[in-house]
Amino acid sequence: MLIATWNVNSLRVRLAQLLQWLKLARPDVVCLQEIKMQEADFPFDEIGAAGYECAVHGQKTYNGVAVLSKLPIEDVVPGFAGEEGQARLIEAVIDGVHVLSAYCPNGETPSSDKFRYKQRFFSALRAHLDNLGKSALPLCICGDFNVAPEEKDVWDPAKAARTCGFHPEERRWLKHLTDWGLHDSLRLVDDKGGQYSWWDYRTGGFRKNEGMRIDQIWVSDGLRPRVRKAWIDTEPRGWDRASDHTPVLAQLEP
Repeated sequence: MLIATWNVNSLRVRLAQLLQWLKLARPDVVCLQEIKMQEADFPFDEIGAAGYECAVHGQKTYNGVAVLSKLPIEDVVPGFAGEEGQARLIEAVIDGVHVLSAYCPNGETPSSDKFRYKQRFFSALRAHLDNLGKSALPLCICGDFNVAPEEKDVWDPAKAARTCGFHPEERRWLKHLTDWGLHDSLRLVDDKGGQYSWWDYRTGGFRKNEGMRIDQIWVSDGLRPRVRKAWIDTEPRGWDRASDHTPVLAQLEP
């Protein structure tokens, strides 16, 4: 099973890019974030023609998550208590694997109310995992966590530590979540720094490779032995009208 995650930053804008990438990368499962549309507006027909079933938890204009799969999608659960009225999590079972697509809050600034909402979200997400069961469960949580785990995941750690995305508090929240029994799939196979999944439009970050690795695929203890490859596909970030994020992938053996 080839699993991918991608914050498309508006599916209305990025549908052509998504369809092109599905044809090139041929993932089995794709978790999308920031689709920025309601389920009624989701392009089920176009994505279905590409060979994918879809489970959608949408919201007008903001947020929104989805799971696409070539395999049957079962037991879909849209949303959880920590969203507080926003569409930020959807989960499903695909070929026995619990797949969660998550769009964690940005946090805006460390002094803002949105930063405290981000804290509550991570705490609620950990509680949600606790309620799902033990980490022996074959589970992956994929998405835009809006937190880079380590210094090697940020182009300027000293600067980033003063803002959202790499603040020490945020890293503690992420660690509390992953202490449930989650493993960063990329780091299971590749320890190299300087690999990013997001680059700021405003600063021309992609051209200078000044980015952050805030999109990840975390696998449970039960799924960890099945990870064979994991990587970041930077090609779509260079396309016309690209999202500011790029796809992240993990290959699981049967």
